[in-house]
Amino acid sequence: MRNRVRDLALRLLLAVALPTVLVAVWWFASEDSTDVYRPPLRTILGTFPDVWTGERLREDVLPSLVRLTAGYACAAVAGVALGTVVGSYRRVRAVCEPVLEFLRAVPPPVLVPVIMLFAGIGDTMKVAVIASGCVWPVLLNTVEGVRAVDPVMSETARSYGVRGPARLRYLVLPAASPQIFAGLRQALSIGIILMVISEMFAASNGLGFTIVQFQRGFAIPDMWTGILLLGLLGFLLSVVFREVERRVLGWYHGLRDASPRSP
Repeated sequence: MRNRVRDLALRLLLAVALPTVLVAVWWFASEDSTDVYRPPLRTILGTFPDVWTGERLREDVLPSLVRLTAGYACAAVAGVALGTVVGSYRRVRAVCEPVLEFLRAVPPPVLVPVIMLFAGIGDTMKVAVIASGCVWPVLLNTVEGVRAVDPVMSETARSYGVRGPARLRYLVLPAASPQIFAGLRQALSIGIILMVISEMFAASNGLGFTIVQFQRGFAIPDMWTGILLLGLLGFLLSVVFREVERRVLGWYHGLRDASPRSP
């Protein structure tokens, strides 16, 4: 028990050490700044509670998080489903791979005007933009994870008559889950970026919309508070994701920690 507490304290210390140093450097480096575009950090932090009140959090932050969650969930479901099919069948992979590589190479922000033509300017457009960018890391990592299933385990499952949904549930998805979560982790950071970008086009609320409004109104400290809030949200979402990953892949991390290490 004592070792666990010590390890937790050490991980917490390592997690906050670098951010603390960076904030301290920013604080002292900007202390005497008179540039209107780069205000002192003390000014930004002093403005933060006045800008991000409970009402603004409900009107701007909550809608952004709802759009991010919806787009991310759609991308996760579609990516895992399509990736499992493409990774399981060689012929399907041979047919789909050129198209997937072509679509993956198209930057999602470029698709915003196209998506607006078909989905309008409401929340559907924003969710579609987020999903269109988040789906690729999930899809491609799922394909690689499914392809990397141990052939010995696959042959053993076939010998015991484990086929169809049972094979998918008990062999393919568990074996591919570390790779799938790697794609989901990449997709989360992409989703946050696309959430902001999508809200800069024909929006009436959201974090991206609010930050642009601050910039256009030359409310520079307010704009910086929005950027700081985005960073904090990204950090909190990353912490939540790591906790979910740790619980879901507990068996995998246990096997990896128990495996003998080379000197």
